[in-house]
Amino acid sequence: MPYIKTFTGKKFDPINITTADISLMDISHSLSMLCRCGGQTKHFYSIAQHCLNCAKEAEVRGFSYRICLACLLHDAAVAYISDIVSPVKHYLQKFHEIESYVSEIIFQKFNLVDLNDEELKYVHQIDQDVLQNEFKILLTGEEKITCKQLLSQPDFEERDRRKIELEFTKQVNRYLMKI
Repeated sequence: MPYIKTFTGKKFDPINITTADISLMDISHSLSMLCRCGGQTKHFYSIAQHCLNCAKEAEVRGFSYRICLACLLHDAAVAYISDIVSPVKHYLQKFHEIESYVSEIIFQKFNLVDLNDEELKYVHQIDQDVLQNEFKILLTGEEKITCKQLLSQPDFEERDRRKIELEFTKQVNRYLMKI
């Protein structure tokens, strides 16, 4: 079987996809079900919740709604190809290529493919800043690490994944209406 079956029932081939294969419902559902840090957090904290925190930080920093949307969708490929912890992903060049390809198609779907290098740098920086703060709060033994102070009030609490899924979907639609 050269495809995965998505939440909405689509057959998704991560090597041969089009924007028609991408579903916000599939992304929202999957990211709300997947835990950050390979599940090694103190409590369940989803990738969707991480992305919401990134988008909130981008908005508080005054970035455009396109950058906020890119922050919200920066991990969306994980919804289709799952996640591998960064220290392992570093050694898997082919996985990185597939992830980049899927991300590009998702950005095409949401009209973000033309973000320039500087805008993508902002998205990456926000992702890293939020990540460091997550480590400090959510990982045992990391409480004393020094990290950049966020301008927003990130939500690192354990939340119902269904509420996160709904919030993620609403936030994507909110940004799409503003850009």
